Amino acid sequence: MTELSLVLLGVMPVLVIVAGLHDLTTMKIPNWISGVLILGFFPAALVLGLSLTQVATALAVGFVALLIGMGMFALRWVGGGDAKLMAAASLWFGYSGAGPFVLYTALVGGGFCLMLLLARARLQVFALNGPGWVARLMQPKGDIPYGVAIAAGALLAYPSSPLVRAFIGG
Repeated sequence: MTELSLVLLGVMPVLVIVAGLHDLTTMKIPNWISGVLILGFFPAALVLGLSLTQVATALAVGFVALLIGMGMFALRWVGGGDAKLMAAASLWFGYSGAGPFVLYTALVGGGFCLMLLLARARLQVFALNGPGWVARLMQPKGDIPYGVAIAAGALLAYPSSPLVRAFIGG
């Protein structure tokens, strides 16, 4: 059971890393990543023994995150893939991990945006010799791949997830 628990606990970190890297290099987050995050939550919750109340709370948190993400997308603050990734990842955090997830994502996102804006202003010459995705990333008024911040926030907040806490017995 422990090996299965570890494999299931690894689903979220692996998928958010893939999403962050994909967003960084293509400015897109494939829908399959958010779909697998959603589907992967349920066997993890079952194997790790989350209560029906905890699962329902996680669904509510994910739904609220989806609504917030839709609003942010409507305001053009994030892309559609970012909004879906945020909602799907939120499912893994439930109520206890939602605050840390939002806080870490915001802090990493702010730092990443400032770093990228500074790099775009001062390091344009390096973009000329790099791969195509670097040149696209360094466009002066280009989009910012916020999936990177969502992925980092998810990884940093994961220890506060009810799934991780159930695994370690807390």
